[in-house]
Amino acid sequence: MSTISYYTAEGLKKLKDELEHLKSIERPKASQDIAEARDKGDLSENAEYDAAKEAQGLLEMRISKMEEVYSNARIIDESTLDTSKVLVLSNVKIKNQANGMEMKYTLVAESEADLKAGKISVTSPIGRGLLGKSVGEIAEITVPNGTLNFEVLEITRD
Repeated sequence: MSTISYYTAEGLKKLKDELEHLKSIERPKASQDIAEARDKGDLSENAEYDAAKEAQGLLEMRISKMEEVYSNARIIDESTLDTSKVLVLSNVKIKNQANGMEMKYTLVAESEADLKAGKISVTSPIGRGLLGKSVGEIAEITVPNGTLNFEVLEITRD
């Protein structure tokens, strides 16, 4: 059973570009590697041929999985999202209650998460804990090191 994934327009384009790259560049390269290995002689003792066939199988499996993800991908209509609560694509400014440190994150789909860019997944512990919270609420989030309390200071959209 495949699940629907939600993406921003940018994230969906990135997924499509990667899929096209695999199909148009990596797939022909894998076929060429097999052909070159086949030309080197006896296939029963040809480790290069076996490795090339295995690499092609892994590539085809990756392409198949990405095609499935792409076919079940949906673009999030940001205009319909409620800005009073933390949802996917919310820019959230939070304050750690323990040390007073403030952080700003954008909640995104799991495949678009990039901590360096301030994008955290809605399926991460912090992302899950913040979903549905409003400004002023305290999110009690269980992480591997224990429990953290974050106050939601601000919710915005780009």
